[in-house]
Amino acid sequence: KAARIKRLSWNKTVLFFGLRAAHPAIGPMLDRATYIGGLDGVSGVLGAKLLGIKPMGTMPHTLIIVFEDPVKAWKAFDEVMPSDVPRIALTDTFYDERMESLMAAKALGSKLFGVRLDTPRSRRGNMKSIVQEVRWALDLAGYKHVKIFVSGGINEKEIVELRDLVDGFGVGTSIAFPPSVDISMDVVEKYDEKSGKWYPISKRGKLPGAKKLFRCRPGLNDYVLPWGSEAPVCRDGSRAEDLLVKYIEDGRLVRKLPTAKEIREYVLKQLSEVPEPKPI
Repeated sequence: KAARIKRLSWNKTVLFFGLRAAHPAIGPMLDRATYIGGLDGVSGVLGAKLLGIKPMGTMPHTLIIVFEDPVKAWKAFDEVMPSDVPRIALTDTFYDERMESLMAAKALGSKLFGVRLDTPRSRRGNMKSIVQEVRWALDLAGYKHVKIFVSGGINEKEIVELRDLVDGFGVGTSIAFPPSVDISMDVVEKYDEKSGKWYPISKRGKLPGAKKLFRCRPGLNDYVLPWGSEAPVCRDGSRAEDLLVKYIEDGRLVRKLPTAKEIREYVLKQLSEVPEPKPI
C-alpha cells in the first residue's frame, strides 16, 4: 500500500502518520514496512531509530489547543525546536485554513517552511478548492516559498486529486489498514526418506513442485517456472533475472542482509518501471 501511495504521489514527499491507529507493539514494524515501501519518512521515534533515520512529522493540534492561540503555539515551536527541524505550521485548528496560513506566514516569515492542512472531513467540503485558495493567498501575499502539506484520512484518490497542487502528504490509516491480500502457504512437495528426494505433490487447484521466479526488466514481467528451469529469454535478448536469492542455509545466514535504505531504493527503482496504478 505504501508503494502504491508513493507511486501515485508524483514523487512528492509522503510521510507515514498512522502509528496512533495501531497497537504500540507493532509500531516499529509498521514504520519499517512503510519506509521500505517507498515513503520518505516515519513519525515514530523508535521506528525511525531502528531504521537509522530521523523521525519526521509536524506539530499536533494538541499544541495549539493547549496554547489556545495558534500564533503563540507556532512561535513556541520555533523557539524550542532544533534548527534542522522544518517549521511546518498546522493551520486548521481554530480558524479558516487561508486565514491561519497567512497568520503563520506573518508570524514566522522566512523561517516558515510550510503549512499543513489537516481539515476534518466534517468541515472539509472540496479539499482541492481549499488548497487552491491557500496557495493563491500565500502567493499573493508574497509567501511563495511556503510549501503546502495535506493530511487527514488521505487515500489514493485524494493523492491523485491533490498531487499537482501540494508539496507533500501525511498518510495514516489508509496505509495502516489497507485491503487484505488473499495469500496462503501450501504444501507442494514431500520428502521421500527412502530415496532421499523431494517429489511434487499438492492439493487440487495448486501447482505442485518447487518453483523458480524470474523477472525481465524493466517492469514486473515475471515468470514462475518449475525448479531447475533455465532463465527465460526476455524481449531484448537478455536472460531474465533470478529473483530467488538464498540468505539462510541450515539455520545460518549465508549472505549479508540489505539495509532498510537499500530495500527502499530497490522498491523505488521498480516503481519507476511500472505504470501508475488505478487509484482505489
